[in-house]
Amino acid sequence: MISLVRRNLTSSISNHSLLSLFCNSHFFSNSRGENNETAIAAAPTVLDILLHKHHFSPEVASLVDSDLRFINLTDSVKADSVLSYFRDTGFSTTQLEKLVKYRPRFLASSVEKSIKPKIKIFQDLGFSSEDIAYIMTSYPTILHSSVDNSIVPSLTLLKRMLGSGHDLAKILRLCGWFLTADLEKSMVPNVEFLKSYGVPMERILVVIYSNPRCLLIKTGIMKKSVERIENIGFDRSSKMFVYAIMVITMMSEEKWERKLQGFRELGFSETEILAMFRKAPMLFTKSTEKMKTIKELVFETGKFDNSSIVNNPVALACSVENRYKPRFQVLGILESKNLIKKWPGLSTICKLPDDKFFEKFIGPYLSELGQVYVTNSYWQKEISKP
Repeated sequence: MISLVRRNLTSSISNHSLLSLFCNSHFFSNSRGENNETAIAAAPTVLDILLHKHHFSPEVASLVDSDLRFINLTDSVKADSVLSYFRDTGFSTTQLEKLVKYRPRFLASSVEKSIKPKIKIFQDLGFSSEDIAYIMTSYPTILHSSVDNSIVPSLTLLKRMLGSGHDLAKILRLCGWFLTADLEKSMVPNVEFLKSYGVPMERILVVIYSNPRCLLIKTGIMKKSVERIENIGFDRSSKMFVYAIMVITMMSEEKWERKLQGFRELGFSETEILAMFRKAPMLFTKSTEKMKTIKELVFETGKFDNSSIVNNPVALACSVENRYKPRFQVLGILESKNLIKKWPGLSTICKLPDDKFFEKFIGPYLSELGQVYVTNSYWQKEISKP
């Protein structure tokens, strides 16, 4: 009897204890959940900041958050301050994504000590917010370059060379990595060499704006390149001289020989090839296959020969679809209807602007040409003009 009472009492106590334990566990579980929700609301994660405040795409936000966690950088307050400062400076969401994707640890930087001083340098030079955002996004290495040892010396040198903040912004939009190079050791010796060689500064500026990388090569290579150019028969006073520099400095002797061989295979003699190079050096950066297509199309008209191209080498750089085909079609129709006695020279066909070509060869003959020849093509924009 006593044993039975003891078992019932024990069972009752056990069930009561289990019930109490379940209730208490449920209570504590709810308390922890509420505390966690409060903590999340009070201190959002970096991922929350990227997604919900700065509107990063889920893909970029997840990638950046993962990279930061890997290197144990999870300070969401600092990340938010960095992004907010960039946004206030004029950076778009797309630009912020590009910047942070390139270097997630930017989000752990100090705005006051690391980022703001660099941005202020450009603001003080009169750069627009758009310029600053574009340059920093395109060349983010600037943001982790030394102010005193790299950025300021390069900006000072370039401004002295270019003359204005506007021109400085223009060149940095083209090649912001100027600010991460030691220009005193690379560009300055080449500029001084070209000036001593008789190349005026205004033509050197053409190189800076068009192909600045060739001014960062070793001066010894620059000197050898100039010698090669002179051996080709270039006059250093020619306006084309600096364009030849841009081509030759970026081309090894082996690559140059392959380019010459390409022209030989197109049917040009050594004399013709060098004559074309002196007239249009940049042509030698074009695809040989493209030039072959153009030459075949030009020769199919029966109106031109090698000399036509040698005299006007830029003809090998014009667009087949937007220049040659529409114009050859029109000239062929005019000739078949005896509306013109002969075709214009290849130079005219290549260089005449669309509106001038239309004015001379299409406008006066619209009724004879017939809409069937022009309504489906390139010339609609000229026909529709008031």
